[in-house]
Amino acid sequence: MSEAVKVNKQYIDFKKERVYPNLVLSIEESSKTVDAIKRTEKIMKIVSTILTYAFILVLAIGVIFPFYWMIITSLKQREEIIASTQTFFPQIVMWTNYSYVFTVFDFTNYMLNTIIVAIFSTIGTLLTTIFAAFAFARLKFKGRDAVFAIFLMTMMIPGEMMVISNYLTVSAFGWVSDQTRLEAFLCMIVPFWISVFYIYLLRQNFKQIPNELYLAAKVDGKSDWSFLWKVMVPLAAPTLISITILKFMGTWNSYVWPALVTKKDEFRLISNGLRGSAFTDPDTNEVEYGYQMAASFCVTVPLFLLFVFFRKYIMRGVGRAGIKG
Repeated sequence: MSEAVKVNKQYIDFKKERVYPNLVLSIEESSKTVDAIKRTEKIMKIVSTILTYAFILVLAIGVIFPFYWMIITSLKQREEIIASTQTFFPQIVMWTNYSYVFTVFDFTNYMLNTIIVAIFSTIGTLLTTIFAAFAFARLKFKGRDAVFAIFLMTMMIPGEMMVISNYLTVSAFGWVSDQTRLEAFLCMIVPFWISVFYIYLLRQNFKQIPNELYLAAKVDGKSDWSFLWKVMVPLAAPTLISITILKFMGTWNSYVWPALVTKKDEFRLISNGLRGSAFTDPDTNEVEYGYQMAASFCVTVPLFLLFVFFRKYIMRGVGRAGIKG
């Protein structure tokens, strides 16, 4: 016989001679309790989902609104832009603002300069990053970890502190005085061929490659050079694509350094041209914001498309680099 029975909703433990009232629920009451818990969980889930999407929507509006404002400003008349009451859609659509960008403003020259500097700066950075990351990840030499630690410590130095030393360096090379277009490009490209962050990113990715592959390549008589380009670089392709895109975007958006080292407007990048005198009314000396926003939109679109089509490579490359230390 069981040592405990239910009598009038009381749980009687004969062994301990104690009575626990209302400890055991009937089947009907248990079913109601379970249903109540499920309803509560469902309501909490719905509320949580609504709050989450509302928060994401607010963030999305905060991110998208500046771009929307840039687009509608590029299609407005100047009188509508500087009016005290702002409109969220142009009263008169001014497509001529965009025709101004490609006719009066030297858009083609600035874009050509930017593309040339971005391409060669990216290629140089990729080469130095690959060689340095391979050395720190695979080659064994005395002081390797100490040198890499020093490299990492330089990341704590703000980039603005390097401006003076970099300027003195390119000036000592004779690239600033009596400047030609080639010298202007060298000033904007060479000082930024080395990036400690990209070296660290690729080195972490290289360290994920099994050491057995390196030893097998050595047994087959492969050199370090052959192993690097035929094994490690293909395996690290997502990270290299991420570095390429990030470096290209960084060069595309650079403003302070090109404005400092270039002596003529025709040598500068598109970001410098957007702040030039081409968008100022010569009679009133006031900024033509419609023209300026139209040019800004034309500059932003290529980078936006670049990120949209290659965002998965950026996420994959950065994510893989953080798996192994």
